[in-house]
Amino acid sequence: MLENYLPILVFIAVALTVGVVAVGVGFLAGPYRPGGAKNAPYECGFEAFEDSRMKFDVRYYLVAILFIIFDLEIAFLFPWAVALDAIGLFGLVSMAIFLAILVIGFIFEWKKGALEWE
Repeated sequence: MLENYLPILVFIAVALTVGVVAVGVGFLAGPYRPGGAKNAPYECGFEAFEDSRMKFDVRYYLVAILFIIFDLEIAFLFPWAVALDAIGLFGLVSMAIFLAILVIGFIFEWKKGALEWE
Protein backbone atom coordinates (compact mmCIF):
# COMPACT_ATOMS: atom_id res chain seq x y z
CA MET A 1 0.00 0.00 0.00
CA LEU A 2 2.87 2.39 0.68
CA GLU A 3 4.16 1.91 -2.87
CA ASN A 4 1.12 3.88 -4.06
CA TYR A 5 2.52 6.95 -2.30
CA LEU A 6 6.00 6.68 -3.81
CA PRO A 7 5.18 8.78 -6.93
CA ILE A 8 3.73 11.49 -4.71
CA LEU A 9 6.83 11.55 -2.52
CA VAL A 10 9.08 11.69 -5.60
CA PHE A 11 7.01 14.55 -6.99
CA ILE A 12 7.25 16.49 -3.70
CA ALA A 13 11.01 15.89 -3.52
CA VAL A 14 11.55 17.07 -7.11
CA ALA A 15 9.35 20.13 -6.56
CA LEU A 16 11.18 21.11 -3.38
CA THR A 17 14.56 20.58 -5.05
CA VAL A 18 13.63 22.70 -8.07
CA GLY A 19 12.24 25.44 -5.82
CA VAL A 20 15.28 25.54 -3.54
CA VAL A 21 17.68 25.51 -6.48
CA ALA A 22 15.79 28.33 -8.24
CA VAL A 23 15.78 30.53 -5.13
CA GLY A 24 19.43 29.72 -4.44
CA VAL A 25 20.50 30.62 -7.97
CA GLY A 26 18.54 33.85 -7.69
CA PHE A 27 20.31 34.83 -4.48
CA LEU A 28 23.75 33.81 -5.68
CA ALA A 29 23.66 35.07 -9.26
CA GLY A 30 21.34 38.06 -8.89
CA PRO A 31 22.77 41.56 -8.57
CA TYR A 32 22.52 43.36 -5.27
CA ARG A 33 22.16 47.07 -5.96
CA PRO A 34 20.20 48.80 -3.23
CA GLY A 35 19.29 52.37 -4.02
CA GLY A 36 17.11 55.23 -2.93
CA ALA A 37 14.10 54.10 -4.94
CA LYS A 38 14.30 50.49 -3.73
CA ASN A 39 14.59 51.49 -0.09
CA ALA A 40 11.91 54.18 -0.26
CA PRO A 41 8.59 53.75 1.57
CA TYR A 42 5.77 52.26 -0.41
CA GLU A 43 2.10 51.25 -0.11
CA CYS A 44 0.92 54.19 1.98
CA GLY A 45 3.28 56.96 0.86
CA PHE A 46 4.82 57.95 4.18
CA GLU A 47 7.73 56.78 6.31
CA ALA A 48 6.91 53.67 8.27
CA PHE A 49 8.49 54.65 11.58
CA GLU A 50 7.52 58.20 12.43
CA ASP A 51 5.07 59.81 14.82
CA SER A 52 1.98 57.61 15.14
CA ARG A 53 -0.29 60.67 15.31
CA MET A 54 0.78 62.17 11.99
CA LYS A 55 -1.81 63.00 9.36
CA PHE A 56 -1.68 61.42 5.94
CA ASP A 57 -3.73 61.65 2.80
CA VAL A 58 -7.24 60.21 2.86
CA ARG A 59 -6.88 59.19 -0.80
CA TYR A 60 -5.10 56.06 0.41
CA TYR A 61 -8.38 54.90 1.92
CA LEU A 62 -10.30 55.94 -1.17
CA VAL A 63 -8.04 53.80 -3.34
CA ALA A 64 -8.53 50.89 -0.91
CA ILE A 65 -12.30 51.27 -1.21
CA LEU A 66 -11.96 51.39 -4.98
CA PHE A 67 -9.97 48.16 -4.93
CA ILE A 68 -12.65 46.49 -2.83
CA ILE A 69 -15.35 47.66 -5.24
CA PHE A 70 -13.64 46.11 -8.25
CA ASP A 71 -12.51 43.02 -6.35
CA LEU A 72 -16.06 42.27 -5.24
CA GLU A 73 -17.38 42.90 -8.71
CA ILE A 74 -15.06 40.37 -10.31
CA ALA A 75 -15.57 37.84 -7.50
CA PHE A 76 -19.33 37.88 -8.05
CA LEU A 77 -19.41 38.19 -11.83
CA PHE A 78 -17.71 34.88 -12.63
CA PRO A 79 -20.09 32.57 -10.72
CA TRP A 80 -23.05 34.64 -11.92
CA ALA A 81 -21.98 34.27 -15.54
CA VAL A 82 -21.59 30.52 -15.15
CA ALA A 83 -25.02 30.07 -13.55
CA LEU A 84 -26.93 32.64 -15.62
CA ASP A 85 -29.01 29.99 -17.41
CA ALA A 86 -30.11 28.44 -14.13
CA ILE A 87 -31.03 31.64 -12.28
CA GLY A 88 -32.90 33.32 -15.13
CA LEU A 89 -34.42 36.78 -15.07
CA PHE A 90 -34.27 37.09 -11.27
CA GLY A 91 -30.49 36.62 -11.36
CA LEU A 92 -30.15 39.14 -14.18
CA VAL A 93 -32.10 41.80 -12.28
CA SER A 94 -30.23 41.05 -9.04
CA MET A 95 -26.87 41.46 -10.77
CA ALA A 96 -28.04 44.67 -12.46
CA ILE A 97 -28.91 46.11 -9.03
CA PHE A 98 -25.56 44.96 -7.64
CA LEU A 99 -23.65 46.53 -10.52
CA ALA A 100 -25.65 49.74 -10.16
CA ILE A 101 -24.58 49.98 -6.52
CA LEU A 102 -20.96 49.42 -7.54
CA VAL A 103 -21.22 52.09 -10.23
CA ILE A 104 -22.54 54.52 -7.61
CA GLY A 105 -19.49 53.70 -5.46
CA PHE A 106 -17.20 54.21 -8.43
CA ILE A 107 -18.77 57.60 -9.20
CA PHE A 108 -18.33 58.57 -5.53
CA GLU A 109 -14.62 57.66 -5.73
CA TRP A 110 -14.25 59.58 -8.97
CA LYS A 111 -15.89 62.71 -7.53
CA LYS A 112 -13.69 62.54 -4.41
CA GLY A 113 -10.59 62.56 -6.63
CA ALA A 114 -9.21 59.14 -5.74
CA LEU A 115 -8.40 58.45 -9.38
CA GLU A 116 -6.29 61.59 -9.85
CA TRP A 117 -2.64 61.45 -8.79
CA GLU A 118 -0.36 64.42 -8.36
